[in-house]
Amino acid sequence: MKIGELADQTGVSPKTIRYYEDINLLPEPERTSNGYRDYTDESVELLKFIRDAQATGLTLAEITSIVEHKVAGASTCDDVLQMLSDHLADIEAQIKTLSSMRKQLVAIFDRARDLDPADCTDAIRCQMISANTRAKRAAREAALVHNSGLQRR
Repeated sequence: MKIGELADQTGVSPKTIRYYEDINLLPEPERTSNGYRDYTDESVELLKFIRDAQATGLTLAEITSIVEHKVAGASTCDDVLQMLSDHLADIEAQIKTLSSMRKQLVAIFDRARDLDPADCTDAIRCQMISANTRAKRAAREAALVHNSGLQRR
């Protein structure tokens, strides 16, 4: 099958397919007598695997490693399980960070709704953000003082 057919069957663009060949993730196919790439059903399955693996958050380097091990006949289950575990931990950390950022933004937003634009006299800074920055800095400094007092005891 030609590259366009492969793209249609897998949902992967021809440009991406050529890129995967360039980085040796997808083996370069045989060529027809007129020079067209001639893909097999194996190419379809491999591209679907690559697409699905990327959807789980695996990088192309990780996917390449899995494919290389599979081609060599090695089991990849333990490696893939570890990769997925690492990505899950990364996502959990991102969720925690985003949740914290959301709380901060909600607090800024709630406070900003109550501010009077006429009170904003600083030509450089926005009162909505600057006031929050000062409050956060003061809270952080108070926490440091409190924590250092606990450590001395």
